Amino acid sequence: MIISKITRQKELNDRYNIFTLKQGKDVYAFSVDETVLIKYKLRKGMELDSLLLNEIQYTDEIRKGYHMAVRYLSKVKRTEMEVRKHLSAKMENDALVAEVMTKLKEMKFIDDEDYAFSYVRTQRNTTTKGAETIKRELREKGIQRELIERSMEELSYEDQMQAAKKIVAKFLAGKKKDSKKIIIQKLEQTLVRKGYTSDIIQQVKRMPEIVEMDTDELETVRIHGEKARRKFAKFTGYEFKQKMKQFLYRKGFSMDLIEQYLDEIENED
Repeated sequence: MIISKITRQKELNDRYNIFTLKQGKDVYAFSVDETVLIKYKLRKGMELDSLLLNEIQYTDEIRKGYHMAVRYLSKVKRTEMEVRKHLSAKMENDALVAEVMTKLKEMKFIDDEDYAFSYVRTQRNTTTKGAETIKRELREKGIQRELIERSMEELSYEDQMQAAKKIVAKFLAGKKKDSKKIIIQKLEQTLVRKGYTSDIIQQVKRMPEIVEMDTDELETVRIHGEKARRKFAKFTGYEFKQKMKQFLYRKGFSMDLIEQYLDEIENED
């Protein structure tokens, strides 16, 4: 194969079309990246044997994969696993993917250590996620366990307590109509769901705003009691009392408080 003409592509300025002469006419043969063009010193009149042609095209596929990865990385930071998955979905040759990954690491486009530390700092500064959630997210992104443990040093115990306090303040503001027991149970569930460790949760439950929670339990039981009275209006006597007790007990109120409320509504008559 002899190159008869080389032209720059209109839409991609860093790619070139290579032509060969067939029956007196220039016929498109293949295209290459500018870096490949320069590396192999491709020019008009140059003869390419099959071995050299295969090498050129293989090198060009690596360049295509490299540009594809760079575009993917330009939007947001990615881990090695994320980039490898992205390339594997678009490139059938695993050897090509491996070559591209090596090049990306050499150019520092992929650095899982930097990613892990940056990720933990970002979550610490912008969210109220617990340590366990952040660890899980890093594992899902392919970060190795040892690196996760090191990067988590960016999240101190004090950082976690400060974030937990924000959750407590927001949570308590919207749960004034629940019993203290239910409030604490729901708060604990929220903290577990957000990835807080048991030692942080126990410390939160010892916070003054929790221990000295300002709730008028009798007033709260009255609110729930009125709902229960409407629900069980068709019942009377012993059966009514039992239904009320079961309902209010499930809401987290003590039996003493429930008895006090039931005595109160009984005296209304």
